[in-house]
Amino acid sequence: MIRFATIGTNWITERFIQAALETEQFALTAVYSRTEQKGKEFAAKFGDPQVYTDLEALASSSDIDAAYIASPNSLHAEQAILLMDHGKHVLCEKPMASNAAEIRRMIEAARRNDVLLMEALKSTLMPNFRAVHDNLYKIGRVRRYFSSYCQYSSRFDAFKQGKVLNAFNPAFSNGALMDLGIYCIYPMVTLFGKPESVQASAVMLSSGVDGEGSLIVRYPDMDGVIMYSKITDSYLPTEIQGENGTIVIDRINQPYEAKILYRDGTTEELTRSQPQESMYYEAMEFIDLVKNGQRESQINTHTRSLAVAELMEEARRQFGLRYAADEA
Repeated sequence: MIRFATIGTNWITERFIQAALETEQFALTAVYSRTEQKGKEFAAKFGDPQVYTDLEALASSSDIDAAYIASPNSLHAEQAILLMDHGKHVLCEKPMASNAAEIRRMIEAARRNDVLLMEALKSTLMPNFRAVHDNLYKIGRVRRYFSSYCQYSSRFDAFKQGKVLNAFNPAFSNGALMDLGIYCIYPMVTLFGKPESVQASAVMLSSGVDGEGSLIVRYPDMDGVIMYSKITDSYLPTEIQGENGTIVIDRINQPYEAKILYRDGTTEELTRSQPQESMYYEAMEFIDLVKNGQRESQINTHTRSLAVAELMEEARRQFGLRYAADEA
């Protein structure tokens, strides 16, 4: 059993714990919250593990092997580095940090302390994404990657009433690109590497973050088109367009179905059995790496996390979104 602490008491942490418990190799031994009452309320849902309100005390504990971080984006780097400096392995929610400089510091800390650091981007670890990866050669030379993830946020209703919640607050390094756009970008970088260039535009909200936006990226012999939004919905699938056919993926944030539509009119189903909750696969990847003494995922690699961060940072520069962390 790998003894975990969690940082963050929101719905995503609950989902991760539920998924990780399915591995039968996960033990929740500690919960961190800024307030003891909230920490105890959260811990009570999962057998009352120890509650910490002091991060230094948590990092120093001999009762944990690893931590899952799902705090606001602006806190990821500081918290992860503290934990790694105390010898703890870290699974950090996407986006792994506010910018590329913070990720470089996190990677440095992981290597310095000989611990595992992995970005918790679930989709690239799911069986149906692996099916896409394994069958990509069948569509011939790829000419375009198109991906859309637009999901109206319930928090936007509060925003329109004048209440700025974390999701739309630049103080926490948030916005639509960081929250949803990354789900389109990370798979692209995983399949094709870092693009040569990016052109970005966005609709900016009064709080200072992007509500929605679009990216056009350029590779030597293909391009990519990405659309993302937290203020509208879209029902478009993702397409990888090759000279011999097109791979269609139902939902890029958590692919459940994938198929090839060939130019000759035939169809090949790529969908694989995927019985577990979507976050199970990232938990299993991380736990396997810890148990095998490995310090980096071969799928959600440090290089890919850094490339994605650099791409998003350049996009933000183009549409004028800077965080406090960018000034550090």
